[in-house]
Amino acid sequence: MSTSSSVTLIMHYLIPLILLCFIKLVYATNFYRDFHILWGNDRGTILNNGKVLMLSLDEHSGSGFQAHKEYIFSRIDVQIKLISGNSAGTVTAFYLGSEGDKRDEIDIEFLGNLTGDPYTLHTNMYTKGKGSREQQFHLWFDPTSSFHTYTIIWNPFMIVIYVDGRPIRVFRNFESIGVPYMKEVPMKAYATLWNGDQWATRGGMIKTNWTDAPFRAWFRNFKSKGCVWWNGETDCSLGRSKTLKHDWYKQKELDLSSQKMLKWVQRNYMIYNYCNDFNRFPNGLPLECYR
Repeated sequence: MSTSSSVTLIMHYLIPLILLCFIKLVYATNFYRDFHILWGNDRGTILNNGKVLMLSLDEHSGSGFQAHKEYIFSRIDVQIKLISGNSAGTVTAFYLGSEGDKRDEIDIEFLGNLTGDPYTLHTNMYTKGKGSREQQFHLWFDPTSSFHTYTIIWNPFMIVIYVDGRPIRVFRNFESIGVPYMKEVPMKAYATLWNGDQWATRGGMIKTNWTDAPFRAWFRNFKSKGCVWWNGETDCSLGRSKTLKHDWYKQKELDLSSQKMLKWVQRNYMIYNYCNDFNRFPNGLPLECYR
């Protein structure tokens, strides 16, 4: 067989394979298939053939979307580009949550600010409807100039929040000392954009300037994996999920490199930690704070 014939034959099989991989990649991150607009009507818009989702906020309403799949234990990654300019009063949220009054929730919320002032990344953990576990950070980059990756890892041993691969917060499973942990109720991924000017910017001192509306935030490259909840059980409990073999699912502690990054972030960029707020908890800090 001639060289040209060999090249032609290889390309005959290789090109369809490349196209198939590309199609699978697009399919895996398609907002049309995996999400629906939760509220806000046309203020939530899916763009670029399902690759990008935009949420907007005006003086009449915000908007939000919700994933279809529910998980007990999961890894969720998403890239977000936040509102630029004057975003004071706005809250862009990405979180895992269950339904009902006694909900479980893992929150990442971006609290807007005046032009030139930094966003506040606000995190919280709810177990059985009880939160009050806030930690807040500033970021080491401008989250409005380009997309950045935000990750939630939730496994049987701990919850870790990452920003661009750097861990910023760890919430461990301390059921052994009486701290409730999220492990019984399935959660879905949500994102919302709404007006929180009663509290979001400097405790509500700075209000939303509606002449700057509509405010817009963008989401792309959403990826999820975990123990899929279906009819009261998960594929992990049935032993049918590859999740059980994933490193993120089995990990009980951060490795040394990640521990150093966590300390660097918390030393340089943490601006509030509920475990240091003795005025808020005059009768004693939450139990996990002592561990």
